[in-house]
Amino acid sequence: MTDYFERLGLPRRFSIDATEVERRYLALSRECHPDLQGDASEDEQFAAIEKTASLNQAYTTLKDPFRRAEYLLHLSGGPTAGQEKSLDQSFLLEMMETRERMDELRDAGGDLRELETDLERQYNEILADVAGRFENSKDDLVMIRRRLNAAKTIQSLLRDLRGTPDLT
Repeated sequence: MTDYFERLGLPRRFSIDATEVERRYLALSRECHPDLQGDASEDEQFAAIEKTASLNQAYTTLKDPFRRAEYLLHLSGGPTAGQEKSLDQSFLLEMMETRERMDELRDAGGDLRELETDLERQYNEILADVAGRFENSKDDLVMIRRRLNAAKTIQSLLRDLRGTPDLT
């Protein structure tokens, strides 16, 4: 069974060009899309539907850096979020303070944009750190998981800040 990287003809690594992911996805989708299989047999139509669904799943995972990191960690045999739940204590304290600040700003009718920008910056820094860890040493899979746990914590704060539902 091929993995998502193979499915889209991409190298198995964290740092990949998002434009290339989309270009390959669109090209492969055009080749197998069920709507373009008009003269195909029922079995060929079904195979086209399955291939399209598989491509969609690969694209959805690889286009998003967080999902791509989760997937690479899985392929590398790293721990799941359920197996490794730890976060750095100073990070947890910082996130608790951020939550309090967010609540205070909301109660006072304050502007949350600066807080949102700061959380986005932290999230991007964590993903950059994860990228470096994947590129330099896949041996420290537990630390990659911990960094992804931190990114997920920030994602949750951002969803709350923006008033969007938690879909995870």
